[in-house]
Amino acid sequence: MTTPFRWPVRVYWEDTDAGGVVYHARYLAFMERARSEWMRARGWGQDAMRGREDLVFAVRAMELDFRAPARLDDQLQVSVALVECRGASFVVSQQVLRGGELLAAARVRIAALAASTFRPRPIPQPLQSELKSLLESP
Repeated sequence: MTTPFRWPVRVYWEDTDAGGVVYHARYLAFMERARSEWMRARGWGQDAMRGREDLVFAVRAMELDFRAPARLDDQLQVSVALVECRGASFVVSQQVLRGGELLAAARVRIAALAASTFRPRPIPQPLQSELKSLLESP
């Protein structure tokens, strides 16, 4: 597996409860942004995929493990690492870190859908090849 992609996130008031602790659902938004930026960094931005390939991705399943709270004004890193790739879906492992401390971890299955019908469809071959190459990297 390759080195995980990392995306920086700052915690703002809107992310926290009255005690200044990050609300659990905000971790999902942090992870979503990191996955979107991971794809964009590979040349597969969401708008281009929808227009060029009739392709969108949707979270099919997610397993979350909350370890420690993030707080107002924390600087976080959200990682994305591909762990499985199939014909119409892939799985990533994600972590939310503050420095070297693991705050939350997730395993996320992403399904490929036709943008025009929201029905499952194969991942386009160029993207499928690129994803599989990430799995084969040492």
